[in-house]
Amino acid sequence: MPDRPNILLITADQLRADALGCYANPVCRTSHLDRLAAGGVLFERAYAPNPICVPSRASITTGNYSHRATGTKRNSGRIGADQVKLAEHFAAGGYRTYACGKLHYVPYSAPNQPRLLHGFQTCDLTESGRILAEFDPRGRQAGLEDYFDYLAQVGWRGYTRGHGVGNNDVRPCRSPLPAEHHVDHWVADRAIQRLREHAASGSRQPFLMWCSFPKPHPPYDPPAPWEGLYDPRELPPPVGSAELLEDRNPMLEYQRRKLAHDSLSPEALQVIRAYYYGLVSFQDQQVGRVLAELDRLGLAGDTLIIYTSDHGDLMGDFGMFFKSNFLEGSVRVPLILAGPGLPAGQRRRQLAGLQDLLPTLARLTDCPLPQAVDGLNLAEALRDADAPTRPVFYSQCLDDPHQSAMVTDGRWKYCYSQWGGVQELYDLQADPRELLNLATRPDYKTLSQSWRQRLIEEARRVGDDGLLVDGQLATSPLDRQELRQTPVHGMGWRWY
Repeated sequence: MPDRPNILLITADQLRADALGCYANPVCRTSHLDRLAAGGVLFERAYAPNPICVPSRASITTGNYSHRATGTKRNSGRIGADQVKLAEHFAAGGYRTYACGKLHYVPYSAPNQPRLLHGFQTCDLTESGRILAEFDPRGRQAGLEDYFDYLAQVGWRGYTRGHGVGNNDVRPCRSPLPAEHHVDHWVADRAIQRLREHAASGSRQPFLMWCSFPKPHPPYDPPAPWEGLYDPRELPPPVGSAELLEDRNPMLEYQRRKLAHDSLSPEALQVIRAYYYGLVSFQDQQVGRVLAELDRLGLAGDTLIIYTSDHGDLMGDFGMFFKSNFLEGSVRVPLILAGPGLPAGQRRRQLAGLQDLLPTLARLTDCPLPQAVDGLNLAEALRDADAPTRPVFYSQCLDDPHQSAMVTDGRWKYCYSQWGGVQELYDLQADPRELLNLATRPDYKTLSQSWRQRLIEEARRVGDDGLLVDGQLATSPLDRQELRQTPVHGMGWRWY
């Protein structure tokens, strides 16, 4: 057995916390993840430091906010050379490092050097075709997308998008691939194979494996029979209505119209939610396969297991889908940790974030970081429900002139949008569904101002200087009438 524990980091893409049974979802079946939570520690209030794919994954990798890790808060940017990086750090500490699935922090640099892997020594990657589209739109160049190469080998070349739906379509559709060739199944297959190879090597070298599932990110395309697992007519409806967006971050209204979400009928929302849950349950089965293999190989007792997501999905809440905002469905993520030395069946109320993973794993493995990072070491919180962590959590999103930020203490949540200078204040205890923006009410003006100042202090503390002008929050003009006339740039379809 290794002297240091192995690390198995399992991530989903665009999975909101309350889609899991262990986070009180009343219908979605996630027995394997529920069992993992029952054997470990679940953080009830975990958040993404930036609720977009690339910056969130940069924070997992570096332990820093995206403005520091990549120099931007948008869904782009490359991790800086001055950053500590997850795989590089543990490789330097004697770990064998594996990546299976979707890294998605721009893992390429040029056609002849397509991957910037930041320390992963063995990789089986799928990037939803993005690398192929960057360098060879017709997909002729082998080796840029391992999953596509696999499909060609098993006789399913070109069928990953056989339904004709793009990477960000919300239209529900069954995958044309058999379940055993679906992308999440392939990721689990590759993780299992790499675990077997590591165990067969007989090495005492511990491993770090990032098993990164691309789903339930759109398209919502579970394979048969998982697309029929949930009856849309029996699912709880989404939260809120589009009318409630009137006094909130204008980016919500803009995206809803631009992406044609305003064309979705209530019935369509339910069908999409059913397919999303089908993807979640299918992924749960794949996680179960990986954990079963870890146990069969005799590695489970010496492995720290982490399950989380890069951000959530509104799943029809307020008539919208996707992320890039601070509503709970978008910014709150699952966070479960289990393994040697950690208590079982416990829940934590401390505020946690994805930037905390690197410093926490460094502490739990006695592999100290060479420099300070923004994230916190949660080792004490894992063992003690009363251990102090942070008084508030700060999250950021996008760049000038549309940047926004959030600060919360777990009860009160304050959000600010530069675009229009819009403020939002929610009492998550009295109004967990965020149906009422208290910042618009005169009797909450003083409290809103107090939280506004707290947001300024947190922005200054973490170095998010782009949000501030002369010590105050930056503002850019907004014309809501013009906003409502934004042309629709949907994905080539509309619901009726």
